[in-house]
Amino acid sequence: MQLSRLLRDDRIGSFLLVAPALAMVGLLFVYPLGFSLVTSFEGETPGSWTTANFVKAVDFYSNDIMFTVVIVGLSTVLIAALSIAIGGYLTLGENPAAVAILKWLYRWPLFIPFVVAGQLMRTFLAKNGLMNNMIVGTGLLDPMQTTSFLDWRGIVITFVWKQTPFVALLVAGAMASLDRSTIEAARNLGASRLRILLEIVVPQVRPTIVVGLILSFVVMMSVLSVPIMINAQTPTMLTVDMAFRINAYGDYGVANALGFISYLMTGVVAWIYLRQGVRQGEAP
Repeated sequence: MQLSRLLRDDRIGSFLLVAPALAMVGLLFVYPLGFSLVTSFEGETPGSWTTANFVKAVDFYSNDIMFTVVIVGLSTVLIAALSIAIGGYLTLGENPAAVAILKWLYRWPLFIPFVVAGQLMRTFLAKNGLMNNMIVGTGLLDPMQTTSFLDWRGIVITFVWKQTPFVALLVAGAMASLDRSTIEAARNLGASRLRILLEIVVPQVRPTIVVGLILSFVVMMSVLSVPIMINAQTPTMLTVDMAFRINAYGDYGVANALGFISYLMTGVVAWIYLRQGVRQGEAP
């Protein structure tokens, strides 16, 4: 009797401990998701249901949907390559000064918000921006030959610059925790640093890389400031379309339909994340 009462009390206590976190998840994630889904299927007359909002969203913004997938996907691939390169050099680099400088330098974008990063890139990537002025100063280009990168390339550059340190921090930490014996054995057998990185180190930290890239994918899907500040043309990203539908037309139905489409896109990578977590939990 006392044991059952103790177990019951423990369950109540455990529930009370996780209740604030569950309330926050429900308030900030589950409720907006449910409200967005209901509103996206809601017709013009109260109580009516329709798929017209999704039809209009796909009809008007199909190019923007594909543009968003391509931009975020390309950015994710570049982030993966750069974060592996940074983490690999921090782990396998033989120049202490270069390793120390890289450790100090690559983390700076972590502390810069996306809206500030977007403004920085506007002044850096413009036709008469800092990047082109530096190139002109070296004599490699004439001022008339400079090109503005304030388009899809600017969005990719900003996303990669902003998110690479986050993934690299996770990857470098995972690489630093590996058993060095296999690395030293490969070195003794004459393997190059690149081969050690790709064939020995990366396979062991693949779960960490996948988690970091998935989190970066979700973050980039939700950013409004960067595409609206850098890419003043079409096609554009879904976050800009959602803001436009609400601010210009007050059309919450189509905006929520676009939002739910972005939920589905992030849901695919979230499923990969959850599957990865289940596999790690089942591993002996």
